[in-house]
Amino acid sequence: MTDPQARADLTPGLIRALLRDQHPDLAGLPLSLAARGWDNQLWRLGEELAVRLPWATGSADELLLKEHAWVPGLAPGLPLPVPVPQRLGVPSGLFPRPWLVTTWVSGEPADRVPATRGEDAADVLARFLSALHRPAPDGAPVGRGRGGPLGPYGQYFERSLLDAVERGLVADPDGVRRVWADAVAAPDWDGPALWLHGDLHPANVLTADGTFCGVIDFGNLFAGDPACDLAAAWILLPDSGVDRFYAAYGPAPDVATLRRARGCAVLRALSGLLIADDGDRGLPNGKSTWGPPARRSLERLVASLG
Repeated sequence: MTDPQARADLTPGLIRALLRDQHPDLAGLPLSLAARGWDNQLWRLGEELAVRLPWATGSADELLLKEHAWVPGLAPGLPLPVPVPQRLGVPSGLFPRPWLVTTWVSGEPADRVPATRGEDAADVLARFLSALHRPAPDGAPVGRGRGGPLGPYGQYFERSLLDAVERGLVADPDGVRRVWADAVAAPDWDGPALWLHGDLHPANVLTADGTFCGVIDFGNLFAGDPACDLAAAWILLPDSGVDRFYAAYGPAPDVATLRRARGCAVLRALSGLLIADDGDRGLPNGKSTWGPPARRSLERLVASLG
C-alpha cells in the first residue's frame, strides 16, 4: 500500500539536481520516466543506466539499500540481465532518502507482453532460478511475510478469496480452497534457506521475442523456501510451459515443494485478480494488465488437482 506521508514529488529537475550534486559525471545524460512501481520510481538515464528513487512507501529505503548491498554479488552468476547497482545516492537537503543508479535492463514487462514461446520461456526461467536458488549466507535478509510456512497465511487467503468472490472474479472458490488446503498440508521446507527473488509477478519479468530476457526489482530479495519463487511458473508461463519448467529446474523439486508452490501461486493469483479489478475500476495502485495472467493461473491451478 502507498503511504501518503512517504510519497515524493519526483521531477526531472530534481533528479538532475541530485545527479549534479552527487554524481556530476552522469548529470548530462538523457533522462526519462520509465515506470512507477509500488515502492520506487524508475527513470532511464542514458542508454545503459537507470535511477531508482523511493516515492510511495516508507519501506522503500530499506529495500534499495538491500539491493545495493547484495545484488552486485549475485548478478554475475545469473543467466539473465538484472539491474545491478552502480552508484548509491545518499540523503541530502535536496532529497531526504537514499536512491540508486543501476544498470538498465531492456525488455517489456510480461504483464503487457506475455511470453508466447512456452518451452523456451520455461527453460530460461528454470535456468535463472536454478542459478539464483543457492544457499544464502548468515545475515542474509529475511522475507517480508514470504518464504516461510504457509499456515500463517490462512486468514489472508480467506480474506482475499472472499473479496475476489464478492467481486465476481472467481468461478470455482471450492476448487481454489482445495488447492490451498493441499499446499498447507504439505510438509514445510526443511532445507537450507536459499536466495529468492521473492516478487516474481509479471511486471517484474521482462520479455523479448516471445521469451524472458530480464528480471527486475530485487527489493524483496531474501532467503527462504524456494516454493515462493517456483510459484512464478504458474503465472508467468503459457499453458505449455509449466511442466517443462519443473522438469528443467534443478535440483528437481520434491512433491512437497511443488504442492507449496501451488499454494504460493494461489496467493499471487488472488492478489493479481484484486489489483486488476482495482485497475478496471480506476482505483489507485490498480493494474488492469495483471488480470489475464492471474485468471489463467488460477484456472490451471484448480485443474491441476483434477
